[in-house]
Amino acid sequence: MCGVVGMISSRPVNQEIYDSLTVLQHRGQDSAGIMTDNQGVLCLRKSNGLVNDVFSSEHMNRLKGNMGIGHVRYPTAGTLSSSEAQPFYVNSPFGICLAHNGNLVNNDALRKHLSEVDRRHLNTESDTEALLNLFAHELQENFDGSLTPETIFRAAKYLFEKSSGGYAVVSMILNEGLVAMRDPNGIRPLVIGKREVGQGTEYMIASESVALDIADFELMRDVKPGEVIYITKEGEFFSKQCVEPKSYSPCIFEFVYFARPDSIIDGMSVYKSRLRMGEYLAQKIIKKGLHHDVDVVIPIPDTSRSSALQVAHHLGVKYREGFIKNRYIGRTFIMPGQDIRKKSVKQKLNPIDLEIQDKNVLLIDDSIVRGTTSKKIIQMARNAGANKVFFASAAPPVKYPNVYGIDMPSTSELLASNRTEDELARYIGADWLIYQELEDLIAAVQFEESDVQAFDTSCFSGEYVTGDVSSNYLEIIENKRNDAAKAKKEIERKQMDLQDQPSLTLN
Repeated sequence: MCGVVGMISSRPVNQEIYDSLTVLQHRGQDSAGIMTDNQGVLCLRKSNGLVNDVFSSEHMNRLKGNMGIGHVRYPTAGTLSSSEAQPFYVNSPFGICLAHNGNLVNNDALRKHLSEVDRRHLNTESDTEALLNLFAHELQENFDGSLTPETIFRAAKYLFEKSSGGYAVVSMILNEGLVAMRDPNGIRPLVIGKREVGQGTEYMIASESVALDIADFELMRDVKPGEVIYITKEGEFFSKQCVEPKSYSPCIFEFVYFARPDSIIDGMSVYKSRLRMGEYLAQKIIKKGLHHDVDVVIPIPDTSRSSALQVAHHLGVKYREGFIKNRYIGRTFIMPGQDIRKKSVKQKLNPIDLEIQDKNVLLIDDSIVRGTTSKKIIQMARNAGANKVFFASAAPPVKYPNVYGIDMPSTSELLASNRTEDELARYIGADWLIYQELEDLIAAVQFEESDVQAFDTSCFSGEYVTGDVSSNYLEIIENKRNDAAKAKKEIERKQMDLQDQPSLTLN
């Protein structure tokens, strides 16, 4: 999962892209990057780290120009190497930069085609680099002396036809304009905003509407599945449905966990969706007769607060903040490595004994993935003096890997993959455990005013909307993405970094 931003303005865009990336920081904590176009000259800064660590005042001063793109990265199958920080760049043709959110199912086949047929050299394992080279190659093949919207649309159509997976793309063609595109199933989110100024209309493209809000852009709409947007540096706006949508199935886990509650995705409020998740969850708890012993409802901050509020309201019991979150610790779900995640839970949360002691506590979380956080938090509640600890998930059991850009790597690492609900409760140490029903989750997120037809629910249902995810592919990504594989890659990367450093002689 990553965050992308693109902007064309009548004034320098560096600060507003930076500000937008800070509100998209929840989508990726491993690296950040900004590229700007200073009258046809590329300005670049990218590196590992959070946004406010990557960019200094000196870096910002060098990022000149009225057009640019930005990215925050969260790796799935890739490494933590700064070489895979985005955006990526190729100088032929024109000079093209590209950043993307998502994951290609056919990345290996695409890379092979680019290398053996198109003769494009790839430096990393990133599917972003594959998308960039695919787009660049087709632009070069279709160029007939002038870069027109139709030239761009033809190249994008080819990209759609050759690529499979979930992806939302922003690209900048130096001295020409911005390009945005969204996969034909609309799995990954992408929105367009505009701002009227004296010099005309300015545009922003971003992963979530909150990025538009911070820069005072008006939300126009979402990029449609299979649609391409082209905005010239002068502010001319072009759009085309380059391929027919295969479906309109955004990832439902955006609403469960990843997106900010103040975002609007595909016409649906994330905040309202989470409130409704709480309503449906409360109904299930009441139906099972499990509510009678609950003294207090406590959310696991921050994502589950909205759902927990509604659970407490419908159960008719107190809602209390029982854990205080350390704001300087990142999101544990997207941290690499089990040991790091375990350590971060204790650093991240501290219980308020007053709200827990001598009470039957119902803890609400957005989801249970590996179970690491849930197990630790339940033990913290017991250590704080809880009589009983109940646990409820606003999402159904996560049983299958997400292959479209969310790091749910290995079936063996997913707690619910091969356990019953009672076994899960015993594992995390809860007196009872209850999950949201999938049909209730869909009902909570679906709004009549939205054009969305369905949702990608693959991590819950095992049904992949692209239709080309085989058991062999799942085995491949399991071997690539599990914690052991990532740890091995990281050791290799550090060894290479040491080899690249010059030797020091001590006198």
